[in-house]
Amino acid sequence: MTDKRRLVVIGNGMAGARTVEEILARGGDFDITMFGDEPYGNYNRIMLSNVLAGVEDEAGIFLNDLSWYADHGITLHAGTRIDRIDRASRTVHAEDGRATGYDKLIIATGSRAFVPPIPGLHRPGRGYHQGVFAFRTLDDTRAMIRYAREHERAVVIGGGLLGLEAARGLQNHLPHVTLVHATGHLMNTQLNEAAGRTLQRTIEQRLGIEVLVGATTTEILGKHAVTGVRLADGRVVPCDVVVVAAGIRANAEVAAASGLPVERGIVVDDQMRAGPDVYAVGECAQHRGEVYGLVAPLWEQARVLADHLTGAAPDAAYRGSKVSTKLKVAGVDVASMGLTAPADGDESVTFAEPSRGIYKNVIVRDGRLVGATLVGDVGKAAYLIQAYERGLDLPAERASLMFDLGGEGAEVSPAEMPDGTQVCNCNGVAKSAICGAVADGCRTVGAVMDRTRAGKGCGTCKPLVDRIVTWAAGGALDEDPAASYYVPGVPLPKSELMAAVRRLGLKSVSAVFGALGGEEDAKSKMGLASLLKMMWGDEYVDERDARFINDRVHANIQRDGTFSVVPQMKGGVTTPAQLKRIAEVAEKYDVPMVKLTGGQRIDLLGVPKEKLPDIWADLDMPSGYAYAKSFRTVKTCVGSDFCRFGVGDSTALGIALEERYQGIEGPGKMKLAVTGCPRNCAEAYVKDLGVVAIDGGKWEIYVGGAAGAHVRKGDLLATVDSADEVIVLAGRFLQFYRENGNWLERTYAFVPRIGIERIKAIVVDDADGTAGALDAAMDASVAAYRDPWQERAREITPGQFRTSLPLTVLPQVPVRA
Repeated sequence: MTDKRRLVVIGNGMAGARTVEEILARGGDFDITMFGDEPYGNYNRIMLSNVLAGVEDEAGIFLNDLSWYADHGITLHAGTRIDRIDRASRTVHAEDGRATGYDKLIIATGSRAFVPPIPGLHRPGRGYHQGVFAFRTLDDTRAMIRYAREHERAVVIGGGLLGLEAARGLQNHLPHVTLVHATGHLMNTQLNEAAGRTLQRTIEQRLGIEVLVGATTTEILGKHAVTGVRLADGRVVPCDVVVVAAGIRANAEVAAASGLPVERGIVVDDQMRAGPDVYAVGECAQHRGEVYGLVAPLWEQARVLADHLTGAAPDAAYRGSKVSTKLKVAGVDVASMGLTAPADGDESVTFAEPSRGIYKNVIVRDGRLVGATLVGDVGKAAYLIQAYERGLDLPAERASLMFDLGGEGAEVSPAEMPDGTQVCNCNGVAKSAICGAVADGCRTVGAVMDRTRAGKGCGTCKPLVDRIVTWAAGGALDEDPAASYYVPGVPLPKSELMAAVRRLGLKSVSAVFGALGGEEDAKSKMGLASLLKMMWGDEYVDERDARFINDRVHANIQRDGTFSVVPQMKGGVTTPAQLKRIAEVAEKYDVPMVKLTGGQRIDLLGVPKEKLPDIWADLDMPSGYAYAKSFRTVKTCVGSDFCRFGVGDSTALGIALEERYQGIEGPGKMKLAVTGCPRNCAEAYVKDLGVVAIDGGKWEIYVGGAAGAHVRKGDLLATVDSADEVIVLAGRFLQFYRENGNWLERTYAFVPRIGIERIKAIVVDDADGTAGALDAAMDASVAAYRDPWQERAREITPGQFRTSLPLTVLPQVPVRA
């Protein structure tokens, strides 16, 4: 018989478990029993969008596994719902008949997805219509992933944070996603109209998600499974997956049935008390008229309640939260705090650059920041949050609230931040916890993140975490070994990973995880697949789930869910017969756009997925690899045969390079060019590898150039006397890059990192004696090359190119230009 007070917690979500953690941290002397609806330990619900997107494994989102409860003497009834509270006898009753007495009761039942009463959403007595999902739990996420993989078009209902994250996540499982939002702009609770419009434009242009605002869903269509949604204006959007992310509602039914005060949530006072010895915390609680759906207020509530219950601070009071958020929403940086629109007499300063997806607004009242909204550039968010929450004096030059102009508007340094400053909103980690981890011996940023969970959510706070850790450690940090891992899921640098793969004969992604990486990590699969293809050639064992959509269907997905088909044109040279064939295919399959590319090829844009195999067959041309992390193309000028300035046959050399190295895998894209003289009409100086003809029949080889988002002139690798030498050194350099480049590291970063002198020593001078091995490895890759379009019969699996619904929008829906 224990003398401890009995603490019962209804709810094992983020708020309930966090409150228990805070109680344990204060030495609370309770016999703790917890009930949770879901059959798991406590997990970070915010991270479900990363699981849906395939960038996070389920194991990575759990905050407390089942062993944690046992280790702390907590009785957990997972998968058990409480359906009645008997306040007179101080007993809670579970649906399985179990009765548990309490001295103190915490209700932390959280919230559930709000599902509007849309006709067709449910089937009588059978739950949701086939193809309809809510997005709230781990089970919801699993079900969506399983179903979406075999379907083509999704509609997400709801343009708030959850809806945007659902839309972004679904893109990794099906080719077309439409977001339908009832109000006039996205994230209307957190953003003003201009910010919402900026966010919409960015999501449409960068991510290819179709967004319909001011669009109310009135019906789900389909007899046996979803076939579309009907909007209030009569438009129909075809789809075979519907995800409802229209907001949340507090789970307060059990409290209401027990006679506790319930309005929008369970009404609580400043000690989070709902009644005698009964408390509520988290999304189910309503405090001073507010119900909070963000995690930062939940953490504050948990601390106050723990202080009160344990006696650490019996008079601790929760006064409400000044809500601020800094998140990455569907890949776009967003920060919001306070007011979204000024009142009369307020100062409002706005900066907008729509073409770059940037919007900034600050609202000042009586010399204090009362609101700020940032989209696309949140570099000043940390300072603004501090100014908003602490009421800091503001610089007279208000523009410095948005930009680093020097002086007063500079970022708050770690030394100036109060210990209680919340650094990680997703996991509720304060500066004091980060500094405490450093004091306890964590000597790398990664170790501090693992200990505190800071930076493990959306990731926007990682730079600040880094600054605080560096400051707390006095700059004396150890090297973080994880920084050298080739992919995050396998704890080995690239050279050691390759050595282990060869030694153990690991020829598939799953085999690598099984032998070297433990649990499969979704973020690592594509990089491992590319590495294994490079290493094993024909012996590589292909696994469909190790590839993303472009590599699965050998075409480049476009914003509307159709695909781009780019046949090979070696060196930009074609024939009348090829041109005629391309024209016939474009006409036969109603290709919406035929475009000349910057790589001197012809792009057929707007091809539905199910037509890809037929188009490949009718074109009867090799793939141009416009979709892969691989050798892409060789751009050429007309060279010496026709140009009066040409001193070298750039066209012939470009074709020879492309014929030899076509399609080889790499850590990043590899774009080449050959130009017939230093006038550089083929832009060879700014390619991953560029070749320039000079007087005397010689050729200069440049590496590490770029002319996209980054601009860099390549470094001179060598000057050689013949085209044959160019081909050998080009292959040797590309193989050296393939073997030593980090995943997704382009040559414009790789070459400066290694150093051009070191690269010359290895590739040109063979200082390490590895030139022969590099040449042999490239020869093996060249010999193993198989064109994916020509091998399409081997590639196609049942349903791989199936489209269950028409990919064109029904006639009453406007078609976007």
